[in-house]
Amino acid sequence: MEKALIPVVPMSHTAHIRSHRKPRRSASTIAMRAGVAGGVLSTLAVAGAAGSASAAEPVTQTLELPTLTADLSAQVAQSADATQQAAANYELRAERDAALTKAAKQAKADLADAKKKAEARKKAEAARKAAAERAASRSAERATLSASTATSGSTGSTGSTASASTSTSTSTATGSAAAILSFVKAQVGDAYVSGGTGPNSWDCSGLVQAAFKQVGINLPRVSQDQSTAGTQVSLSNLQPGDILYWGSAGSAYHVGVYVGDGMFVGAQNPSTGVVERPLSYDPPTGAVRVL
Repeated sequence: MEKALIPVVPMSHTAHIRSHRKPRRSASTIAMRAGVAGGVLSTLAVAGAAGSASAAEPVTQTLELPTLTADLSAQVAQSADATQQAAANYELRAERDAALTKAAKQAKADLADAKKKAEARKKAEAARKAAAERAASRSAERATLSASTATSGSTGSTGSTASASTSTSTSTATGSAAAILSFVKAQVGDAYVSGGTGPNSWDCSGLVQAAFKQVGINLPRVSQDQSTAGTQVSLSNLQPGDILYWGSAGSAYHVGVYVGDGMFVGAQNPSTGVVERPLSYDPPTGAVRVL
């Protein structure tokens, strides 16, 4: 019997190595570095593998691109600074615009207020001038009437002459009295202000004090003291320039100046201001004579 021949396949020269494996194809290595600012890809490293199938060990080659992380970070930081600065500039501009708008509104309001005040001053000045003209006209009329009465009295009886003389003494003023009357009448129409001493607003004692100052007489400032500043006279024997007072002497609460013909001028109250009125309008309590 013939033996069968079994073909023998030559073994690899490395077959005796127990852990030996067939050479494998090497894998690619990718190196990637993350950037900043919204996921910007800064560096992509691609590794290419090269190896032959017959090589015993895998060969790996890594190619790394330059890292730009620091530069991009600086750029992003610079961009953030620029954005923040722009926002600050916008905010500052908005504040300036608001301030300008507010200033413009305030200026407009101030201008309107100034116009109103100017108009009020013009009206007050016109009223004061009109009052002064009326007072001057009344004074001229009274002077004419007094002169006519005096002339008529001089041609009549002695009794008539005496009566005319008495009438003249209460309606015509000369010298210091005339200056005082002229001053107080010129203020008719001015405003009443508590504590006012002129030139366009007065209280009662401030007006009287200023009137007598025109002729060099320094009166006390308040009505209580002015009511005892001269000689007490009867209300039936008044002369132009006498100081009228309301209340009792030494504690008077109001004063005025008698201007003749049963009339007086005084700074009455905030509603009327400085007025010329008959004694019957507000009968005084007493009077003092300084001149």
